[in-house]
Amino acid sequence: MKQLSLSILALLGCVFVFSSFYFPFQIESEGNPNVIFILADDLGYGDVGFLGQKYIETPNIDRLAAEGMVFTKHYAGAPVCAPSRSALLTGLHTGHTPVRGNFEVQPEGQYPMPDTLQTLSKIFQQAGYATGAFGKWGLGFVGTSGDPGNQGFEEFYGYNCQRYAHRYYPAYLWQNQSKVNLPGNDWTTKTTYAPDLIQEKTLTFLEENKDKPFFLFMPIVTPHAELAAPDDAIFQKYRAKFGEEKPHQAPEGGDYGPEMKIPGYQSEPYPHAAFAAMVGRIDRYVGEVVAKLEELGLSENTIIVFTSDNGAHFEGGADPEFFDSNGPFRGLKRDLYDGGIHVPLIVKWPGKVKAGSQSDHVSAFWDWLPTFAELLDQPAPKGIDGVSFLPSLLGKSGQKKHDFLYWEFHELGGRQAVLKDGWKLVKYQVKDPLKTTTELFDLSKDPGEKVDLSGKNPEKVKELEALITHAHRPNPVFQLFKQ
Repeated sequence: MKQLSLSILALLGCVFVFSSFYFPFQIESEGNPNVIFILADDLGYGDVGFLGQKYIETPNIDRLAAEGMVFTKHYAGAPVCAPSRSALLTGLHTGHTPVRGNFEVQPEGQYPMPDTLQTLSKIFQQAGYATGAFGKWGLGFVGTSGDPGNQGFEEFYGYNCQRYAHRYYPAYLWQNQSKVNLPGNDWTTKTTYAPDLIQEKTLTFLEENKDKPFFLFMPIVTPHAELAAPDDAIFQKYRAKFGEEKPHQAPEGGDYGPEMKIPGYQSEPYPHAAFAAMVGRIDRYVGEVVAKLEELGLSENTIIVFTSDNGAHFEGGADPEFFDSNGPFRGLKRDLYDGGIHVPLIVKWPGKVKAGSQSDHVSAFWDWLPTFAELLDQPAPKGIDGVSFLPSLLGKSGQKKHDFLYWEFHELGGRQAVLKDGWKLVKYQVKDPLKTTTELFDLSKDPGEKVDLSGKNPEKVKELEALITHAHRPNPVFQLFKQ
């Protein structure tokens, strides 16, 4: 009996040692952490205070940065909305992810993601989390395979169609499969500011799910395209700050009224003030979420992520040059220069992620799926492009690095880019070999991508072009090349 007891103790000791070795990043906490993923729309790297914004005040976002970890080399999935979100949810870069462009479907919606793929939201759902998405979807209309309900979200409220999200005073929004008419809005009159209503529903989700783990996805609509902000204290502050401005005049069909076209953007007499107020409103939303967590006693066991889906935009009267929206980087939305894809990233998790810390780990949207899968001790799909950066978040050693990062963009003649060990190759007009341009940059010395080194480094160009060829998998719907 004594010998048997000793054998059991020895076996338990081996199990303990093995478990400690095999699960080096297992989190000790009272239950699984809640996760709030805040995704701003077209917010540039330089549009927030902690990254150098001089005109717009973002105290709540800045506080989040001070209390969390800032990643200085984080990249979006793509330089536009839908493919960036597809990369985020599937763990696949744009050479592999199913949605690779803003493919519009009439009369409403976008090309749907298949419901056969594992997604980030499904992983949370399978781990027993309540899941909700509030804001802009753009990955498949109601009732299709891309419906949020078929992609792991139990609750959705907001714009299903990103084309309709060009307008901040829409006639209706969607709550799951139900159309919700907005009081006072009929595409002619403007009464209900949709982002504020979406924020109310977001806070309600927190209250309703306070007693169980939740994954809250907040794809905020602002400051995308149309310049429109309620005439409140935030707007008046910037109206006084900027004084008289040159108005933005919308083209025909831009203004609300009988001739309005849904994809358009309205006129705005004070474009700088409106843009600043929209960014300020994002900051207010962040502050309200943080305050709600504190009120509910959830702050200590909630991870908050803040980032943007791509670089700053220039539509609808926006003035990224005035605001220095792309910060130190070249290019804007739709560019594969860093200004189009290099985005701010903050991660706050009290007691787990070191406050006031910074990481230069190179990461991208397709890394979130394996990162959260590891955190939740859930299996990540085989064959994905993402690499978990949980070790970097927790300040641990052993962080695996990417061999390379890859992007492709299907509009404007087709664009591709690859980043490896600080060297970045950018190709434009790839659909027409007679027009294709190839540029090479050493980001370690030239983060602004000002000096093309392709002529001096033909072997490096050849190496990176081979990676581009390897990374692109043909897609029958989103065709980058003739097939």
